[in-house]
Amino acid sequence: MNVASKLPKDIRGENYTGAATCVKCHSDISQNYSHSTHGLTSKPVVDEDLLKVFDSDSNSFSFNKHQKVKIEKSDKGIFQVAYNDGLKVKAERFDIAFGSGEKAFTYGYWKGKKLYELPLSYFSSINNWANSPGFPKNAVYYNRLITSRCFECHGSYIEKKLTQKSTFSTDEELEKGSVIYGIDCERCHGPGKEHVVFHMENPEEKTAKFITLFKNLSRKQRMDACGVCHSGNTLTSLKSVFKFKLGDDLASYYQQDFVGFGGGTPDVHGNQTTLLTGSNCYMKSENMTCQSCHNTHESIKGNMAVYSQRCISCHKTTNHSKITLAKGSVSINCIDCHMPKESSKLISFQQAGNDYLSPYLLRSHHIAIYSDQVNKNALH
Repeated sequence: MNVASKLPKDIRGENYTGAATCVKCHSDISQNYSHSTHGLTSKPVVDEDLLKVFDSDSNSFSFNKHQKVKIEKSDKGIFQVAYNDGLKVKAERFDIAFGSGEKAFTYGYWKGKKLYELPLSYFSSINNWANSPGFPKNAVYYNRLITSRCFECHGSYIEKKLTQKSTFSTDEELEKGSVIYGIDCERCHGPGKEHVVFHMENPEEKTAKFITLFKNLSRKQRMDACGVCHSGNTLTSLKSVFKFKLGDDLASYYQQDFVGFGGGTPDVHGNQTTLLTGSNCYMKSENMTCQSCHNTHESIKGNMAVYSQRCISCHKTTNHSKITLAKGSVSINCIDCHMPKESSKLISFQQAGNDYLSPYLLRSHHIAIYSDQVNKNALH
């Protein structure tokens, strides 16, 4: 039996082999990556893990004096249960978690071949449950569909079937058994079976063969690779980006032809490549890309000192105010001043008992001098 026949099958096709195969030779990278936000961006719900998220004091959300949703555990799993004047009216189980938890978790439940979003999401900024973004403020809602398009940025694959309902509408069914959770190795590096077979048959060869490496890509190709999921919400999808391979032209997958829901200014949610390419750092550089600051195999989220050193590697001399210099933060935290957190125009959430919406803060990737932010951070 040859090497290729011993490799596991992958639902994406015969040229794929799955992340478990990659671990055999890249265990250190895989170990780091498994804890990264990319690797954790979707996953099946494990009851034991979910129980760590909430306790008995924070497992209920009231929409109004009549309606509330409680998180409850039974022998069939953990559920979001809706009550109206004390009577149970609906209960759906936590099946899938979207998001790494750094900012939030949003959850889905299966009904046959349809996936729906649950009414409550968990937000790390408040360590509590809140109404899911975009949901009605004063009513329990269980009917928002989660489509395959969501998985294209929060997963590595899901199989779908489209049925034409009318001239202008289609119905989508999802195969839940086909989901490949998180962003796996072959989602970024492309099909790896030929690479694996060659190196298993030629273990003395240490130069990577038959796999696409980021270092061999042009600047545009590198930006397109990240832009698959980080180009924002103002794009029309021309075809599934599950088919995207390193080196492809992203323009053949997306079309920028309308102003998104956030208005003309790029929103901080999911728009990292657009914001970065509009920055002077990017425009005045010949080779800056996302990878200049980010190594997706790392798990250093929030480590301002490490990221700041990457700023300093290019900005060896700086011109700061005396107030900023006096604080002594210029070498350990460039980020909060020059890439401040901003409120998303597309995402906000409602906390229990509040009529107003709470902001959803995300790190801006438009690198610039923010006078108000610089002054605020320098003085506090």
